[in-house]
Amino acid sequence: MDQKYRLLVDGEQDFALASSSVKDLDVLSLSDKEAHLVYELESYSIEIVDRNYIDRNYTVKLNGQIFQVAIETPLDQLIKEMGLSLGSSSVSDEVYAPMPGIILEVQVAEGDAVKEGDYLCVLEAMKMENALTAPRDGVVKSVTVAVGDTVEKGKLLIEFERDDQ
Repeated sequence: MDQKYRLLVDGEQDFALASSSVKDLDVLSLSDKEAHLVYELESYSIEIVDRNYIDRNYTVKLNGQIFQVAIETPLDQLIKEMGLSLGSSSVSDEVYAPMPGIILEVQVAEGDAVKEGDYLCVLEAMKMENALTAPRDGVVKSVTVAVGDTVEKGKLLIEFERDDQ
């Protein structure tokens, strides 16, 4: 199966790279940080200056020029497309439906204080129950759904009071 990876270079240049294309590259690994690449009869010297495997962010020196490269796997792209996220970098004041479905439970009301990770509501989608949790500690400002509501992906479900401190 040919998987497509997305590379964002210096936050501006966006490339799609198929896994089959990577196999076709002529790369000579010199060490765990350095390599030599020949692509379309052009020679490139590559050095990994810095790397963050978890976030898939790399600082790469290509023929002496420094680039910041972020790599998205097919799973990363699917998670983003579904409106989901991993990690704590996306804490916000709203909870949106990550996919279309039916609200089975609503466990909070306007004015309720919640802690990060507390259950807010349950969304049934594709015959699976998905418990949506609080992204941060806070106070519920509004609940825009009720039990039995059908929601589309991206619909605002619960809003928190802004934490402007």
